[in-house]
Amino acid sequence: MLDEIMPPWVAIAEFFGDPPDITLFPEEEVLVSGSADKRRREFRTSRHCAHLALRQLGVDPHPVLRGDRGAPAWPPGVVGSITHCTGYRAAAVAHGALSIGIDAEPHLPMPRGVLERTATPAEAAALDLLGIPDPGRLLFSAKEAIYKAWHPLTGHWLGFLDAMVTFTTFPSADPPAVSGAFAAEIAVHGPGWPARFEGRWLVSGGLILTAIAVPAPSA
Repeated sequence: MLDEIMPPWVAIAEFFGDPPDITLFPEEEVLVSGSADKRRREFRTSRHCAHLALRQLGVDPHPVLRGDRGAPAWPPGVVGSITHCTGYRAAAVAHGALSIGIDAEPHLPMPRGVLERTATPAEAAALDLLGIPDPGRLLFSAKEAIYKAWHPLTGHWLGFLDAMVTFTTFPSADPPAVSGAFAAEIAVHGPGWPARFEGRWLVSGGLILTAIAVPAPSA
């Protein structure tokens, strides 16, 4: 699924369940040694996705530990992102890029009160024009992907209301799947910080995926 909304220079691995025979590096296993079973399973499969995606880049086996704010710590010269939700785990990595952000969410209604805390009135009103049921999670997912792409470039926090997102929808060749693009205008500024992100989205099979890949200037 993720390859439908990512450029071809991004290496991707995804699973729709948790294979029982995954082996992680000891340094990775320690990170979830005291966690509940659900958390261990999603962590192990997500890290396995990261290993498979890195292998596509020709990167030797390497433990993917935690960096700033718990984000994955990638090998030198690699950028990437990991996501997981019920029934889905994925990783995306690339050489020669500035940043990647991916997010997956179940296509379910937003919990009461969450949309009001994550969307401006204009964003909330525009969601109804997309023609998909329960679109609030799509906006939430896009803002999660934006933050994952933003933080490695700036080292700073970005709030939900600091990014104003607009969506476009593409004609569907495979209904009921729906896909499109989104753009985000960033309201906080600093030296060299990006003022805008562009990404893609997909709603299919009960899942919502959003993705941003920022190439290096020479790419």
